[in-house]
Amino acid sequence: MSDSIVIIPTYNEKENIEAIIKAVFSLSKRFDILIIDDNSPDGTAQIVKGLQQDFPERLFLIQREGKLGLGTAYITGFKWVLERNYEYIFEMDADFSHNPLDLLRLYAACAEDGADVAVGSRYYTGVNVVNWPMGRVLMSYFASRYVRIVTGMKVHDATAGFVCYKRNVLETIDLDKIKFKGYAFQVEMKYTAHCLGFRIQEVSIIFVNRLLGTSKMSSGIFAEGVFGVLTMRFRQIFGRIKKKQ
Repeated sequence: MSDSIVIIPTYNEKENIEAIIKAVFSLSKRFDILIIDDNSPDGTAQIVKGLQQDFPERLFLIQREGKLGLGTAYITGFKWVLERNYEYIFEMDADFSHNPLDLLRLYAACAEDGADVAVGSRYYTGVNVVNWPMGRVLMSYFASRYVRIVTGMKVHDATAGFVCYKRNVLETIDLDKIKFKGYAFQVEMKYTAHCLGFRIQEVSIIFVNRLLGTSKMSSGIFAEGVFGVLTMRFRQIFGRIKKKQ
């Protein structure tokens, strides 16, 4: 059994799902995969089920009843993983915007360099984003700057969705008290880990916009992030971010 598992939430990713699974499984280190599918009408889950015949001990699937949000998908995945013996738990998108090869670098940051949380960062060494419209690049970059100012957290890419958590981080965070469902979830998880004293290390990556399928980003998700950061800061000020009892 591997010590590492990659959680990949999916909704209508039939164009990418087989290729991303096989790319992860082709790496020199073994990573298992857990797919959390939100009842994709395009048949994503059926593709995964077919691949499970080839990878019965490495590929796992949780099917949910509908599109319930990125944050709840990851929380579902975290709880499933914590019932098993994985030590390193990864978040990754299905669309190849995150290079599977970088899983090895995130793993090394935690397993060898002593980080508790490793973040695949688009902005740690500049702006490393390929094929995004300039408006979206600016929105994402300044959103991360805004998070740093409001929270005081020294992370250049707090909204990043390419992350490795050590097991004890997820065991310490009270997952039932994570409030946000959209991309603010990514900030909330990192900020909670930061407030609990865990060491966060950024690993510079090149983020490439998806070639196949459609983006799930919306103005509502962005608004949740803007106002959610203020909520997180107030919770921390009033002592409401605590370890799981």
